[in-house]
Amino acid sequence: MSPMFVRLAMAVATASLVLAASVRAQAQPDIQAPDLLVKTVTLEVVDIIQKDKDIQKGDRKKVIALIEARVLPHFNFQAMTSSAVGRNWDKASADQKARLIDEFRTLLVRTYSSALAAYSNQKFEFRPLRAKPTDTDVTVNVRVLQSGNEPMTIDYDMEKRPGGWKVWDVRVGGISLVVNYRTEFDNLIRESGVEGLIKALSAKNNSQAQPSVAGAQKK
Repeated sequence: MSPMFVRLAMAVATASLVLAASVRAQAQPDIQAPDLLVKTVTLEVVDIIQKDKDIQKGDRKKVIALIEARVLPHFNFQAMTSSAVGRNWDKASADQKARLIDEFRTLLVRTYSSALAAYSNQKFEFRPLRAKPTDTDVTVNVRVLQSGNEPMTIDYDMEKRPGGWKVWDVRVGGISLVVNYRTEFDNLIRESGVEGLIKALSAKNNSQAQPSVAGAQKK
């Protein structure tokens, strides 16, 4: 399974939930079941991608703007960041925690936007939700189907919050986004402390932003 396909599956999955939450807030006052939320809007997002010529041409700036406008209210980035930092979270000051959340959010948005522009005819199989109506922490299962590749599983770990369902982890092919970053973050903190991790994330985010700027200047 190619790394690009893994990133692409995660990107489409995340963007789907981002837009799903937006549609739910605008069109339905009641909290929608998490599995229906994923299914309904994943298909809508796929349709948007297929029809948007700018995204198909790799317009990262447009994709980033779309994700940033929708993702912040609907993903629990504090929970995701604290879980990714793991045991070192309590070592960070309040200011460092705020900066870690901001940099981690930017990292994910830029990573997803890069892969999202490469979407091409993936199909989705939505599995029935195995949860009780009273559950407040569930996992929504989806399979991504693509010709020439084995099906890719996407698991959304979601929690019910006062404002609706929020994502706190995404697992692609059984690999947890949060856990995957935890090892890297732990190594960076061991070498250069929490401040070193923040600086490393900032540098990575800045380097990922450069191609978009350069591309915009060429237009």
